[in-house]
Amino acid sequence: MLDFRTLTVPVGIVRILELIFTCVSFSLVASVAHSTHQYWTLCMFVWCLCFCVTFLILVLELTGINTKLPISWDDFTTAFAMLATLLVLAASVIFPTIFAKYGYGLYVGASVTSCLAFILYAVEVGLTRAKPGELSGFLSTVPGLLKVLEAFVACIIFSCLGYSGYWFKPGLQWCVAVYSICFIFALIVIIFTICRLLSLFPAPFEKVLCGCNVMAVLMYMTAVVIWPLYSFKDSPRPANCSNSLYCPWDDLVVVSFMTCFNLVAYIVDTVYSFRLVFFVSRS
Repeated sequence: MLDFRTLTVPVGIVRILELIFTCVSFSLVASVAHSTHQYWTLCMFVWCLCFCVTFLILVLELTGINTKLPISWDDFTTAFAMLATLLVLAASVIFPTIFAKYGYGLYVGASVTSCLAFILYAVEVGLTRAKPGELSGFLSTVPGLLKVLEAFVACIIFSCLGYSGYWFKPGLQWCVAVYSICFIFALIVIIFTICRLLSLFPAPFEKVLCGCNVMAVLMYMTAVVIWPLYSFKDSPRPANCSNSLYCPWDDLVVVSFMTCFNLVAYIVDTVYSFRLVFFVSRS
């Protein structure tokens, strides 16, 4: 039995539009030329990934197979919508910044449709997010969405570490350890939530989450100070960067900014965790 109502509800309609715009973005760029540039490949991968997973979600819900999967379906779809929002946002910023300036009309069109896809994925997050007083999975709540955001930002940081030469500097090694430890915990929370394994935590999940968030805030506070101190000391921006398409030195700035961004995310996450433990649970 096919459940066509999954295609006519607001979330279903939004997903169909996501398919259209991600497919259009991919097709417009692919029809012009192929490039080996890493950011061109990244944008193409993002649009293709989001299209394929969104299509899979629609098919599984249409056929009802999603109800037979041994996972938390609502957590999975909400987490993917959040991840897709961040990925398409990155593609919508990177692609026009680097490639649309070449003047191809199709590149401009792909940038516009990518921005529209980003808006649609953000709308889906709003539609699937847990409302106040509503019983839902952890990843449908604000702390759950923050976990996806924190893991995504950590991935951006990891992708920009190549130029830093952190393996020669103990201070930067500490920062990389901070990024790795916090990323691993966020990933564990996401996987355990989707696979319904939160009961395996040795203590109440809310308290474990609260404690780890406090540790993450303290660790990121040290990284916010140490990373710029070790990265930019005696390392000015090369003169040839102003005329090049991509400057590896700029990755150091990206890591510094994303470290500050993730610190703010963990602070907000910690506030929500404390509220969950000390206020909601008691009431």
